[in-house]
Amino acid sequence: MSAMKGVDDAFLGVGDRPGLEIWCIMGTSVVPIAKSLHGRFYTGNCYIILSTDELKSRVRRHNVHYWVGKEAKEEHCVIASDKAVELDAALGSQAVQYREMQGEESDEFLSYFRPCIIPVQGSFSSHWRRSGEESDQTTMFRCEGEHVARVREVPFSRTSLDHMAAFIVDTPLKIFLFSGCNSSTQTRAKALDVIKHLRENRHCGRCEIGTIEDGKLVGDSDAGEFWNLFGGYAPIPRDVPDAANGELITTTSKKLFWINKRTLAPMDTHLLDREMLNSNRSYILDCGSEIYLWIGITTLFSERKTSIIVLEDYVRSQGRSSIGHTVIMTEGHEIPNFKLQFQHWPKNIVQKLYDAGREKVAAIFKHQGYDVAEIPEDKPQQFISSNGTLKVWLVDRGSVTLLCAEEQEQLYNGDCYIVQYSYVEDGKDYNLFFAWSGQNSVQEDRVASVSLMSSMADSVKGPAVVGQVSEAKEPELFFLVFKSLIIFKGGRSAAYKNSVLQKSDKTEWYQKDGAALFRVQGLRHDCARAVQVDLVASSLNSSHCYILQDGDSFFTWTGSLSSPSEHDILDRMMNTLFPRKQSLLLREGSEPEHFWKTLGGISEYSKEKFVKGWPADPHMYTCTFQQCLFKAKEVFSFSQDDLATEETLILDCGEEIYVWVGLHSGVASKEHALDIGKMFLQAGIAQDGRRSIVDTTVYAVMEGDEPPFFTSFFNWDSSKQVAAVLGNSFERKLAMLKGISPKLEAPERIVRRSPSRRPGTSSEPTTPEQKQQQPAAARRTFGSASAGKVANERSPSASPLTPSWSPKSRASSSPSTPLVARRLLPSTLHGAAHAPSSAAAIGSPARRR
Repeated sequence: MSAMKGVDDAFLGVGDRPGLEIWCIMGTSVVPIAKSLHGRFYTGNCYIILSTDELKSRVRRHNVHYWVGKEAKEEHCVIASDKAVELDAALGSQAVQYREMQGEESDEFLSYFRPCIIPVQGSFSSHWRRSGEESDQTTMFRCEGEHVARVREVPFSRTSLDHMAAFIVDTPLKIFLFSGCNSSTQTRAKALDVIKHLRENRHCGRCEIGTIEDGKLVGDSDAGEFWNLFGGYAPIPRDVPDAANGELITTTSKKLFWINKRTLAPMDTHLLDREMLNSNRSYILDCGSEIYLWIGITTLFSERKTSIIVLEDYVRSQGRSSIGHTVIMTEGHEIPNFKLQFQHWPKNIVQKLYDAGREKVAAIFKHQGYDVAEIPEDKPQQFISSNGTLKVWLVDRGSVTLLCAEEQEQLYNGDCYIVQYSYVEDGKDYNLFFAWSGQNSVQEDRVASVSLMSSMADSVKGPAVVGQVSEAKEPELFFLVFKSLIIFKGGRSAAYKNSVLQKSDKTEWYQKDGAALFRVQGLRHDCARAVQVDLVASSLNSSHCYILQDGDSFFTWTGSLSSPSEHDILDRMMNTLFPRKQSLLLREGSEPEHFWKTLGGISEYSKEKFVKGWPADPHMYTCTFQQCLFKAKEVFSFSQDDLATEETLILDCGEEIYVWVGLHSGVASKEHALDIGKMFLQAGIAQDGRRSIVDTTVYAVMEGDEPPFFTSFFNWDSSKQVAAVLGNSFERKLAMLKGISPKLEAPERIVRRSPSRRPGTSSEPTTPEQKQQQPAAARRTFGSASAGKVANERSPSASPLTPSWSPKSRASSSPSTPLVARRLLPSTLHGAAHAPSSAAAIGSPARRR
């Protein structure tokens, strides 16, 4: 490969496969680091780390981190910064660069090296002179973090201990874990991962493990051994807040500068807008804890190097060289946190490279002699059994009516429905519930449907997952539970009919003997749908097939870009909609006058090929409430092990999000879990900013009830499922680490009750005495918005055949929407607070007129 001007030869051809590539700065050169040494960083060196991920769109995403050890030379830091720019240039200026200071690394960087990184004193050149001396000496580490472990070596002294973190003391024969009384359960569990790593790498898997809880001394042999290492027990002083970090975090004012040669020109930051950034300039945005450098796409390579020098000088002048995070990005490759700083940031424009690529592949196949009319669409992934049982209820003013088998696949866009799909997977019974809202449904029915669905799901036997979905935004999973689905205009509920009477405009209803236009689509031959659309020519699309009814006359219309498989689905849906009726088959361009007259005349319609976009790459977020505000933080490089039983996590898959609720999270019900999902969408934390519940399907998945269509996002190990294991995440990991058989409990879900304390007050203990007095099950709750003690009672298993679903009766056994949630959400989002008061009636499966 030919050399690139201004780019080190060591970077040519890198980033062509997923994974990590690491280089160490040695003098003025970069030396590649063997994979066996990845994660071993020396405090006297600087490193460059390239992380490459292949997205579902087949595009490679690159992150470049340059790590600076606390004892690294200043000239090496400058070289590392320059080399990171060269590496970015070798990757086409598409990478995001992060400056990582030892001890202040970003979560994303630490996630590459699980369970932790423990910087080694000295330099890389001394590596070959070190040989297993670690296991012969006693070392002490301070461990923080809940999804990534932040580990740093501290002096082996009692004065290094505090109440906020977990501490590991590694001796030649035994590893001790000291848990500060104010450390979180997840931090303690993460410290056990570090202990496991130390035991395997420093002790060849052979050493004892002792655990000490802050403030506990009586009857604990491990505590006696631990304190003897320090010459005896002595109380630990009260924690003192870190003033420097606290000041940095509370800094809320933003500063924006554009780089004019080597000087900074301040800009107005009253309202930040994307239009303020010019493609031929570079800008520095200082947000306190993060400093961003944005480089316009038309800037020269030399200008980019100059901009980074200016950034380094700015950070140094602010006295923040060792604190805070610095992120460098090129226009078009901005990270979500940067976009969130602006009042308005346009959403990413979906490029049509996918369509062009498909055509090129088809042309190649034809050139090689294959008869290829088109490249077929990818088949839907089958993550749910097709042999389940379907039930559908119509929601009407707080009550539900079970539809007969003939009607359960015929929905109206003015109504709301509850769909239950019961199926067996790997010998286990599952239930999937949907609350479906038509585009013209009334708010009263929408709110009631979610509340009623949650109650129905709680009453069935076996795992139950609930989902809230809106018409025209249904996921593939929704259609897979139906063999065929027809969506008519109009509605049958009394609430909808009453709303129509109050409107002055005339609402279109489906009339059996009238005129109607249906768009026909399908995932496969046995999974099809027909949706009634507006009776106008502009509703047509060359990519789809349609059925046009005009009294007793019927036309089946095939778009010029539709496929043969879609034509087969069209014939099937014609027989389903209008059995024993004959239709006139029309190909696009051969329509008779009668056809256009029924549609009100010829008009323009879309003739572009409809191409399904690439699926979104999943992202995981942990959710908390801080000072009555909803907060979400991304969990990078997530895995099944990140599903901590004390937490509520969001798995964001673009058009669908899953709210995973741990057994000990304090979230009281599936309905509350859906509310959390809505708050996440409104907060605009995700990749494309704020989204609407109407455009996104929200699922609630409880720990232990994970269905295959959720576990498919992980390398799922069913042996790790701990739905029936007692204890928090720390107790579970400790039992596994010590080889102790965990205690089991019956699979019934724990009932959580609302707390009596005032929302917004902290439930975390601050002293060992308070820790002792607090019930163990209540030591970890979901923030202050829905915190609740875990009761020991079991919920009675109601029969799925005779449930009594009523918002009023439900209120006595399940808490309403949290107060903080009601403050954060508009009244339309918290169903429990606005559910109808009338009891829900279960109608017979007789046909409704």
